Amino acid sequence: MAGRASGSASTVPGETGGLASLSRLKRGWRQPKPSVTDSEKAARALRFIQCVEDQGSGWFWETDREGRLSYLSASIVDQLCAIGQDPVGEPLCDVFTVPGDDVSAERTLRFHILGRTSFSDYHVSTAAAADRSWSISGRPLFDDVGQFRGFVGTGADLTAKRRTEAEVTRLALFDSLTGLANRAKMQLSLDQLLARRPGQWQPLALLLLDLDRFKAVNDTLGHQTGDLLLKLVAQRLQRTVGDGALVGRRGGDEFEVVIAGECRRDVLADMAHGIVAALSQPYHIAGSSISIGCSIGIAIAPDDGDTSETLVRNADLALYAAKGDGRGTHRFYIAELLALAQMRRQMEDDLRQALPGGQLHLVYQPVVGTATGAITGYEALVRWEHPRLGAISPADFIPVAEESGLIEPIGEWVLRTATMAAAQWPAPVRIAVNVSPIQFARPTLPLLVTSALAKSGLDPARLELEITESVFLGGSSANDETFRNLKLLGVRLALDDFGTGYSSLGYLKTAPFDKIKIDQSFVRGLGHAGSRNAAIIKAIVTLADAMHLETTAEGVEAQDEIELIRALGCTHIQGFVYGRPVPEQQVIQQLSGTTVAVPTGVKVSRAARTRMLRTIWIARDGRRIPARLRDISSAGAMIDDFEPLELAADARITIEFVEGEPLDGVVRWIRSGRAGIALDQIFDFRSIRQLARFQSAA
Repeated sequence: MAGRASGSASTVPGETGGLASLSRLKRGWRQPKPSVTDSEKAARALRFIQCVEDQGSGWFWETDREGRLSYLSASIVDQLCAIGQDPVGEPLCDVFTVPGDDVSAERTLRFHILGRTSFSDYHVSTAAAADRSWSISGRPLFDDVGQFRGFVGTGADLTAKRRTEAEVTRLALFDSLTGLANRAKMQLSLDQLLARRPGQWQPLALLLLDLDRFKAVNDTLGHQTGDLLLKLVAQRLQRTVGDGALVGRRGGDEFEVVIAGECRRDVLADMAHGIVAALSQPYHIAGSSISIGCSIGIAIAPDDGDTSETLVRNADLALYAAKGDGRGTHRFYIAELLALAQMRRQMEDDLRQALPGGQLHLVYQPVVGTATGAITGYEALVRWEHPRLGAISPADFIPVAEESGLIEPIGEWVLRTATMAAAQWPAPVRIAVNVSPIQFARPTLPLLVTSALAKSGLDPARLELEITESVFLGGSSANDETFRNLKLLGVRLALDDFGTGYSSLGYLKTAPFDKIKIDQSFVRGLGHAGSRNAAIIKAIVTLADAMHLETTAEGVEAQDEIELIRALGCTHIQGFVYGRPVPEQQVIQQLSGTTVAVPTGVKVSRAARTRMLRTIWIARDGRRIPARLRDISSAGAMIDDFEPLELAADARITIEFVEGEPLDGVVRWIRSGRAGIALDQIFDFRSIRQLARFQSAA
């Protein structure tokens, strides 16, 4: 039916209708010379029309007086016939309709046909092929005597253009990797939900998700594996929350979920637990089993925000709190989180002025050899004296420095200041300086160390750089290069906080450490009955000895722990047992005489105590006397408000914390109306059963 026309169509020059009438549509061509005949003009017009139709850049149509199609270009006729629609002879407004709900536009099209007026660029489709769309323009045609002959017009296929526009829209609003809504689409949806009228408004919750340990996957298995993992995460997340929620990817390893309707906290908490559990199950990609985690922050509108910006900010604060609480969990937004964030922001602003303002200073904590008791070195520790707030704990400002990037200039200042100070100490006393993972990741670290050593004149063998296990989450090749360059300088390397990081011993085979520092969490409670810390320390020392490494026990506070640590084989001790960190001037005084360190810490370590005021009973020599419990630990208690003549030091007693459950013990000391009691066996008063009995007896 290509090139078909109704029987009334004519191509004879001078006749109305048919292709002859189409030739009069030509615009922009030059006025033919008088010598050109009508037949030549018609032939030229036909060639032009044929060229346009053959190239597929457009097509032509014509109707009779009743608005029925009398001519349609072959390309469009073939398309319509292929879907079972023969257009020639059918009304134009039946063949082409305005898609969607734009009724006014369709009526306008009919109005033009009935009113015999021109129209331009109407977007139309056909019922048989809703996925296709065209643009048509037309004008009424009159003969030489002014009689209406029908409509004549042009058309263009918009299908490809519409598909391109749809793809552009999809790319603008959807994530190309996972197919989920992207950040822009999620914000648009939030804006629309929050902008509803009061009568149409419904509760709304926003969950922000951050994958735990995803960076390690990218670093170790490559970005291609990371992309496949993100796709699987998106699928699991979508399945877990179901169709009642909108799921999107904010970028990187961050996702978000918008829930409208059911926003009770218990329901949201259950959903968060389900998401964490689902995303934490192992993934199997290219023969590798991959385990990651997930942290979630939750904000609920309107209590936590009535705009998308506020809601996202508060959900992000809750997410930050979840990650700070150990990851793999969820947290709801509370107002205190915003206050903490504002304080943190203020601390960052103040910290930027701390270094140039001379507010930072160093103190030095001695490291003592267990064999001789002599000071073998000091660790440099940075302190901040805020001009308004006073001393600020490193536990508070160091994380802020790391997150803000300030740790690099601060770390450089610490290294240069500490090496200059240590250069004045007698050899072979060492100086230990902490290197943050951010500093270690910089390829310029060896150059910085070289510069500090050169300027201070310090022997490289007297500089010990302390590095935490977290540096091994970065690229191994970069780590190897940095380790190699540092060892070429002749400095010593210590693995700090050993046992609290990522529990991988593989890096000890290649990283050239000289020392392992045993974290203080293994030292605390070392002498308490039932503690397994001694076995852990012994295992670490055995490993270090096999690799010819020194060991330092950190956080030693009690004098009775010194001999225990020496017996376990540790080569060095560091902690308050030998005094608190001191300024540089006191270090020089300490080193000017004997370097043997004198223990000044508490005499005996004791278990952590809990304050608890209540009446108890003590039995001795057949007599039962009342007393008041002041605090308690798993190994003993302190009491007061008892008859002084009834108790004596070293007396054997029976004590009842809970009536009917006596425990044997001994009075260790009595002074100022108080007494310390040591129990013969560990009393787990923190257990659920005992705690319940304590509460019921109180």
